[in-house]
Amino acid sequence: MRKSDNLNLNIFIDALGWEILQKNNFLTEIAPQRKKIDTVFGYSSTCDPTILTGVSPREHDHFTFYTYDPENSPFKYYKVLSIFPKFLMNRGRVRSKLSQIVNKLHGFTGYFQLYNMPFHWLHLFDYTEQKNIFEPNGINGKQDTIFDTLRDTNINFCRPKGYDEEQSFAEAHDALKDSEVEFVYLFLGKLDAILHQYGTDAPEVTEHLKWYEGKIQQLMAFAEKQYSNVHLSIFSDHGMTDILESVDVQQIIKKNCPDLKYNKDYVGIYDSTMARFWFFNDQARERIHQVLNDIETGDILSDTELEALECNFKNNRYGETMFLMKPGRLIVPSHMGEKPLKGMHGYHPDDKTSAAALLTNMSIPDNVNRLSDLRDYMQSNLEIGNLKIAS
Repeated sequence: MRKSDNLNLNIFIDALGWEILQKNNFLTEIAPQRKKIDTVFGYSSTCDPTILTGVSPREHDHFTFYTYDPENSPFKYYKVLSIFPKFLMNRGRVRSKLSQIVNKLHGFTGYFQLYNMPFHWLHLFDYTEQKNIFEPNGINGKQDTIFDTLRDTNINFCRPKGYDEEQSFAEAHDALKDSEVEFVYLFLGKLDAILHQYGTDAPEVTEHLKWYEGKIQQLMAFAEKQYSNVHLSIFSDHGMTDILESVDVQQIIKKNCPDLKYNKDYVGIYDSTMARFWFFNDQARERIHQVLNDIETGDILSDTELEALECNFKNNRYGETMFLMKPGRLIVPSHMGEKPLKGMHGYHPDDKTSAAALLTNMSIPDNVNRLSDLRDYMQSNLEIGNLKIAS
């Protein structure tokens, strides 16, 4: 392998939002240039493919993990699991272990979790990230990613694949020893979990950011010994919003539409911050729309709004009707979980707590403003010897 003078060091910190960054003095010395980055509507399952491909959600066709599609469902025989008691099957550890088993049985290579999806109805749904989005042909919309570019141009790169952050830092450190790697993509996901559990103002958040700071400073110092030019970029996919109240949207619909039958009149998927519906008759559509319009903690997204958000998917793949909660309101219970959280994301991208962030040791181009700009930004930085380091 060839040695390189230049290193493009990219560190992805899940949920390091712009507003969180304003509350914490984080890496101001080694990454003084920083900018608010507009996120996209959806969760990490939408954000990550947007970062990797540089195209909109409606183009790459990743939004939420589950969609109504009984014809293509890989879970046709999982209804039998509904015979087991809920107090057992809805436990987090049981669901996690079952997810690992299902993942192996079906040969999924992408991120997979059963979450709190009801086994009785699982056969109605398809899972939308069955392939690893970081590997070739992993994007639903068939676009290439920044990693395809790296492979096609024979650029040596390191992407630690584990979820243990200490191990990931160690792997990145080892990859730099011989100055042969030119591109590093280090994913750090624990902050997201801490923010979900404790909220944005908790001391646990500050403590973990300080840990990140120390580890990144060490990695950067080592990189600068190995390379003549090191371009450090730290970015996120979205922010985090503190939860104000929980709302049982499922129960509200059941109470106000007792004559409507699930899988006969309609099907709904209840995510943490949105509810998505498919209707089998006009009466069900009208009745459920009436109920949703009376819920003051959320709004039905119009076709015009979904088009503006670039989430108007072909054939209503992710829902005929999308009902989005207002910032700080959480659907509990949902198909993602049964317990309230202290923090959540997946609200409207225009809300200030939704914004992502970019921090770097070089000047940030004026045309880098959105999540979809980060792919081209990373790709342009591969020729970092021609870039001027920001003071």
